[in-house]
Amino acid sequence: MTLRYHSPLAQVLLISAVCFLCPGMFNALNGLGGAGQLDPHTANNANSALYATFCIFSIAGGGIVNVCGVRFTTALACLTYAVYTGSYVHYNNTGDGVPTIIAGAVLGVGAGILWTAQGVIMVSYPSEKEKGRFISIFWIIFNLGGLFGGILPFAINYYSAGSLTNSVYVLFVILECAGAATALFLVPPVCVVRDDGSHATIVQSPRSARRESLEVLRLFGNKWMLLLLPMSFTSNFFYGYQFSQYNGAIFTLRTRGFNNLLYWTSQIFGSYALSLLLDFSRWSRRKRGIYAMVIMSVSFNIVWACTLVLQLRYTKGTENTDYPGGLIDFLESSRAAGPISLYFFMGLVDAWYQNIAYWIIGTLTNDAHITARYIGFYKGVQSLGASVSWQIGAREIPYMNQLVGNWALLVVSLPTMAYTIMQVEDRALDDRLLCSFVRDNESMVAGAYGWDLSPRQFTKPRSPKYLARHVDSIV
Repeated sequence: MTLRYHSPLAQVLLISAVCFLCPGMFNALNGLGGAGQLDPHTANNANSALYATFCIFSIAGGGIVNVCGVRFTTALACLTYAVYTGSYVHYNNTGDGVPTIIAGAVLGVGAGILWTAQGVIMVSYPSEKEKGRFISIFWIIFNLGGLFGGILPFAINYYSAGSLTNSVYVLFVILECAGAATALFLVPPVCVVRDDGSHATIVQSPRSARRESLEVLRLFGNKWMLLLLPMSFTSNFFYGYQFSQYNGAIFTLRTRGFNNLLYWTSQIFGSYALSLLLDFSRWSRRKRGIYAMVIMSVSFNIVWACTLVLQLRYTKGTENTDYPGGLIDFLESSRAAGPISLYFFMGLVDAWYQNIAYWIIGTLTNDAHITARYIGFYKGVQSLGASVSWQIGAREIPYMNQLVGNWALLVVSLPTMAYTIMQVEDRALDDRLLCSFVRDNESMVAGAYGWDLSPRQFTKPRSPKYLARHVDSIV
């Protein structure tokens, strides 16, 4: 890995910093339960609106990013995070939750586009042997945002039992605006050059909006996208329960902040540990994926089993909780050790699930524009699941029913994930097809794309500027 401005590593570090400052701060607020409010009702409704629009604009996000590029779409998307967080200042002062719910819907538009761009950069820019490492790098930096965001409310509200103060929300807004500015340093995929001289994509941007719309529609008949529907729907579904019906229900406000520190810390360590396995070069990609899948599946089921044991002790949360002894404070070590440790492991297995999901998608293609559509579809279905989850919380469905539903969805998602991993080859399908196309059309490719077709390295292209002028599309 070489740290050049146009290298995959530099671009992954940039998008990681963007997500540290924007989605990372959002996760810190959501992880407190009710976005730091004593009454989670408004936050739950805002999250439902958020994920409803998130679903639509994630599926469309692949086309939007391909047509408009990653730089300005990502920067504008980051500003929607600041709008959402700033709406809680209004809510604190007036008690009017309508602007917050509207801001949630606006954030869904921006988040759908941002996460599509992020997926493109993280999954398609690195080479085959580096995908696990790059996913880990992103996940570690991204979750440092949640970790840092958890420290702020924990410190500021250490002696407070109420909702977060305006100063915390304003500080988050400033950080999210800084994320928007950072996004302006991203470069187009066609300009990204890997260490071996290959490019992240050979397709010129901008693309035709009509063609991108057709390509997005074709995803609904794509075998792999249909197989991964359960995984996509489940991958953020459990956040509603974990953040609000668990962390937000039985812990004091400052302990929720403390739990956030542990949750995001566990994601950092979990991502790093899994990357060592996913990039272990002595094993085939399929074997690595199988072992990672087994570890994640067993661990996640153990965590849900332990959560069930704890859930049997209470039926309602926050100030009116019937949890034995009332709300748990982290200083009450005898009562807090078990529930807090369980929340740590919730974060750990979540990191494994999310990393494996991205890794699976990364095995399907290495082209940035195709990845944009795949990631957009994944995030769209993911946000649909999250929207349903947060609305379930807003409608005050019994906690036990929510737990059983979450666990059942996890179990349903595992077989198709395992089947897809069993089909994994050491090189993405579109790469193999591209190599075949190049060999069958050597004279045309050599002239149009400027490639050296020698047996030793037939895929080394000319400069990004040359490609931007002459490359149209062969996919």
